[in-house]
Amino acid sequence: MELPRFILGDNTDFPDSIFVIHTEYPRFIIDLTNDEVEWLEDFDKEDEKELSSEAEGLITQANEFYDREVSRYEED
Repeated sequence: MELPRFILGDNTDFPDSIFVIHTEYPRFIIDLTNDEVEWLEDFDKEDEKELSSEAEGLITQANEFYDREVSRYEED
């Protein structure tokens, strides 16, 4: 089974949070209410340098994914 690249997450313990899960490398969960990112990978110093520029783009894509999903819910 192939997973979607981004998934919306919800948790009643965090009712004000909006979670987006990125399922491809580098995997992460972002809370869009505060832009806090939890990485699901272990990185060495060299990886961290490379990821700094890539992470910004992925976070932007996560926000765009959320906006697209919400607009689709509103259309229904």
